[in-house]
Amino acid sequence: MSEDRWGVPTRLLATVVLGTLLNPLNSSMIAVALVPLQHEFDVGVATATWLVSGFYLAAAVGQPLMGRFVDLFGARRLFVGGLTLVCASCVLAPFAPGFWWLVGVRVLLAAGTSTAFPAALVLIRAAAMGNPDSTTAEPRPPAAALAFLSIAASTSAALGPVLGGFLVAFAGWEAVFLVNVPLTLAGIVLALRVLPQVPTRHAGDTSLLATVDLPGILLFSGTLTGLLVFVLSIEGGALWWLAVVVAGLAVLLVLRERSTATPFLDIRGLVANRGLSAVLGQQGGFNLVFYCVFFGLPLWLGSVRGFGADTVGLLVLPIAAMGVLMTPVAARLVRQRGSRATLVFGSLVLLLATVLVQVLSDATPIVVLVAVALLFGIPGGFNNLGLQSALYEASPGDRMGSSGGLFQTFRYLGAISATSVLGVVFEHDLSSAGLHRIGWIMTGVAVALVLLALLLRPRPSTPAPPPTAPVP
Repeated sequence: MSEDRWGVPTRLLATVVLGTLLNPLNSSMIAVALVPLQHEFDVGVATATWLVSGFYLAAAVGQPLMGRFVDLFGARRLFVGGLTLVCASCVLAPFAPGFWWLVGVRVLLAAGTSTAFPAALVLIRAAAMGNPDSTTAEPRPPAAALAFLSIAASTSAALGPVLGGFLVAFAGWEAVFLVNVPLTLAGIVLALRVLPQVPTRHAGDTSLLATVDLPGILLFSGTLTGLLVFVLSIEGGALWWLAVVVAGLAVLLVLRERSTATPFLDIRGLVANRGLSAVLGQQGGFNLVFYCVFFGLPLWLGSVRGFGADTVGLLVLPIAAMGVLMTPVAARLVRQRGSRATLVFGSLVLLLATVLVQVLSDATPIVVLVAVALLFGIPGGFNNLGLQSALYEASPGDRMGSSGGLFQTFRYLGAISATSVLGVVFEHDLSSAGLHRIGWIMTGVAVALVLLALLLRPRPSTPAPPPTAPVP
């Protein structure tokens, strides 16, 4: 396989993209199937939403876990294993005897799709380095390949409800699961033919139990699950006792991971690597703002401005569309100026957009609404790709999978935190004034993002060479 304009072999990139798009696709595609599933299993709306929340919780915990397994046991092996789990769970879904069995299938589906992104980062890094046996070289991020990865994820998430609606209308709710079967089978065949073996850290003479740090995994899973459930509970009345439990588990997790030679969560490494910690913090903050807009703006447009669902969809579409269009531009900036400049620019635009939320009112013209939506879409390209590139630069080579998993976990933390912010504010004041309060929260987070982008770099780096090939 020869390298071309992507910076890595085309067949390798196409294969890993096919795997990585399954997570965002399945996280959004289920939305249009909730009502049919509610009728099928005779459950309430709140119960039906566990098909969404269960997937988010499982993916948030599963991403760093699967990422660590990628580092220990091999990206190719975990990539194929994840696709196999997705295929098997989706074949079983139509035969689920009850609603909670289907929730369990969604949890397995989330676990299977969680392997693809960490494995993709490891495989892309190995291909970009040109020498999979080396773990010390620090190549420039392959901006074109990362841009393609970002575009595929954004597009699949945006098109998920459209595809899901078509499938449910013509083939029933079962189709939103079964559509994954041909995709995963194609991915498994391609992976076995195309993906290379990348050396791992696990040695055959080392105890498997000691290598995977089972106590650390259990403490991390308990801490994160408790934290996510606590955040989700804030809207209806915070479970403060759970906050105390989470704090206790977090202390035990830190003590455990600082004392073991093979930690699941490298606490010392995160403290020492300020660049990686800053990237994870920016990932959580950016997604909090993004999902406040992506979920909150439709609520305001429909309930306060009185627009129909079709009009609301058209008014929100520019956010996702602009993000996709700006990603190739961001890739060029990463190649020429680096990830830091890309993040600074994207965060400044995000800050401006959050301030402009204050001008939105019950009588704001549609052209202004579209302009604000377009402005929010620009950071969707620059910050997403800038953060992926910064993660690539900041992560140690032997923990690229783990770092990629944590990166995705912070995306879910941001998204879940956004739903809590919207619930707390809009529950009592679904109005333009309530939107302005959310706007000030977003502005505060955007200021922090600008400061992090200005003050912290993933690592000192030399100027990037001029681009020698077009970006996608």
